[in-house]
This record gives sequence, structure tokens and C-alpha cells, in this order.
Amino acid sequence: MNEKLFYEIALTQMFMVGPRSARTLVEHLGSAENVFKEQPGILRKIGHIGEYLADEGYRRKALMRAEKEMSFISENKINAFSLSDDGYPARLRQCPDAPLVLYTTGSLSDLNVKKAVSVVGTRKITQYGKDIIASLIKTLSQSDPDILIISGLAYGVDIAAHKAALDCGLPTTGVVAHGLDRIYPSVHKGIASRMCREGGSIVTEYLSNTRPDPQNFPQRNRIIAGLADVVVVVESALKGGSLTTANIANDYNRDVMAFPGRVGDPTSEGCNNLIRTHKAEMITSAEDLLNLMGWENPSNVKAVQQSLFDTLSPEYRKIMEILDPEPQHINLISAKFGSPIQKTSALLTEMCFDDIIQQLPGDIYALRKI
Repeated sequence: MNEKLFYEIALTQMFMVGPRSARTLVEHLGSAENVFKEQPGILRKIGHIGEYLADEGYRRKALMRAEKEMSFISENKINAFSLSDDGYPARLRQCPDAPLVLYTTGSLSDLNVKKAVSVVGTRKITQYGKDIIASLIKTLSQSDPDILIISGLAYGVDIAAHKAALDCGLPTTGVVAHGLDRIYPSVHKGIASRMCREGGSIVTEYLSNTRPDPQNFPQRNRIIAGLADVVVVVESALKGGSLTTANIANDYNRDVMAFPGRVGDPTSEGCNNLIRTHKAEMITSAEDLLNLMGWENPSNVKAVQQSLFDTLSPEYRKIMEILDPEPQHINLISAKFGSPIQKTSALLTEMCFDDIIQQLPGDIYALRKI
């Protein structure tokens, strides 16, 4: 038996011990095991939860619960990661309230992927929202077939994001607010099973036999935010869980992006407000996301530029050669081009109008990202 994991699971079951206090206790006492083996008198000196930590009845009950969970993990081939394990998601570990133990099932056992996008929004999704998700995820899959799509397996935007990822061959992870002995809502069992078979996973911080109680969902949302590089809000009312996730992501210094909607539309008020209050970057396409994240595929860009290059006039091609790979000041471009500044300026202006290059502040010109 993995004793370190056993005691850490037990610690998460101690009365009044949340993610932050569990982390603090492990750091203060050296390990979760020491919490259970320390003298009661010493434990009583540890703040307001000391009395509960020192209570033999609470400790015994927590250890018994951990023993049952260890059996469940073994029997059902669940992956359980301690906060200090190499396999624990590095992005999530950075968060001050990261779970002490994280449980996953499925074919994706390593959540330390190169790029991860969380997609969240209303349960009352419209056709507009469905179209946005389909287009977003299709383009993301064409940019990088390994981008992980994360959501909460709920109705509406969540399940639309998971389905779109599966249809595009992207791995997708569902973060749930209950134990891994069930799927909620039950109607999504089939999708969850497919996610686990086709490169994805189901993730939770909750032990088996934990019901999807309402108070678990806000807790779950912080994991959706913490696992990702960027949180994308598709449709949202003025209040809702997706806005909670966006606010948590901001607190974690994650990028937050939102698709705008029609003014006065209840399902778009949340997104519009996030944009208006500068809590989210406005995006209208996957290309906006890729650009803001710096995730453009250099090889694809280069291939398109090369195709364009072959059809251009010799003058245009020479300017493109001068600007590849670095932007240049107009004086330097003129010198390299071997033409008076007036003629060079006119040529650069033409190329800007043709969307081949772009002008940057200070008379700097650069190849346009395609």
C-alpha cells in the first residue's frame, strides 16, 4: 500500500481540513502521516482546527475512510496523484487551493499537456453557442491535434465542448463534482466513457460515494480553471458557475477570453459584462485565441506564406525576403531594397492594403501573420 497516499487521503477527510489547510499542515508537520502520529498536545497548538486533529475519534474515522478509498482505487484502476507527485498537474499545483489528492480515470493519465483550454458557459446553450464551439474546437484541432479541451461534463456548453473535441479527434477532460463511482448527469455516461477511451479522462478531488451536491460545483470550478492555460467563456448569463470559473482563473493569473453576444440576450450578458469590465479578452474566433496565446503554428504560417510568395511580383517578394524573419524600419528596408524612400514607402503601403505585411508603430514593418 502507498502509505503516503493513504495518509493524505485520510487528511482530506478530517473535519474542517480544506485544501489550503491540508497543504499547510503537510508543510508544517512534514507529512500527512505526521498529522495522525503526532502527540495530541502538539496538535492542539495548531490553530483553531487543532482540537479536531487531536481527537482520536475523528482520526480513526478518517483512517477507516481512507482504507476504503484505497481499495476502491485499486479495484477500479483509478489514478490518484498527491500534490508532490511528478504526475500531479503542474498548472494546478501552482494554485494555492489545489487539492491535496487528485483522482483521474481514462486513457489520459498525464494532465501535464503542452496546451490546455477550458471551455465553460451556460447550461441553456443556444444554436449560436453550439456553432461557436464547433468552429472554435475545429480550428484548434487543425492548429494542434494535441490541445486538451477541458470542461465540466454538465449540460449545455460543457457537453457541447466535449462532443466537439471528440468529433475533431482532440483529447478532452471532464472535471466532475462527485466521486468516480458515478457520472452526473447520468445521461452523459456514454460521452464520459467515450472520452476515457479516446485519449481523455474524468477528473475529481472527491472520494467515491460523494454525491454531486450543490456546494461541490464551485469547488470543482477552480480545478477547471487551474488545469488550463486559458479559460474561454462561450455563453453565460449575468450570474452563473462559468463566471465563477472566469473570476477564479483571473485570480490564478490565467488568461480569460469570452465570445461577445447580442446586447440584451440573457445568455450573452455574462460574456458581454466580462469583456466590458476587462475581466476577459474579447475573441470572435479560434484565430484570435491562437494569436493572443502565441500558439500559431509556425510551419503552417510558413507554408501559406511560401504559397503566397510564389504568386507575387518580384518587388513584393523582395520585400518579403527583407522582412523574413524580423520586422524592419522603413529606412533599413529602403536601403536593402535599393530604392528611394518615397518609392519604398509607396510599395509598403500597397502591400499593407493587400494584407501581405503590416505596419507597426515607429515606421516598422513586418510580415502579416496568416
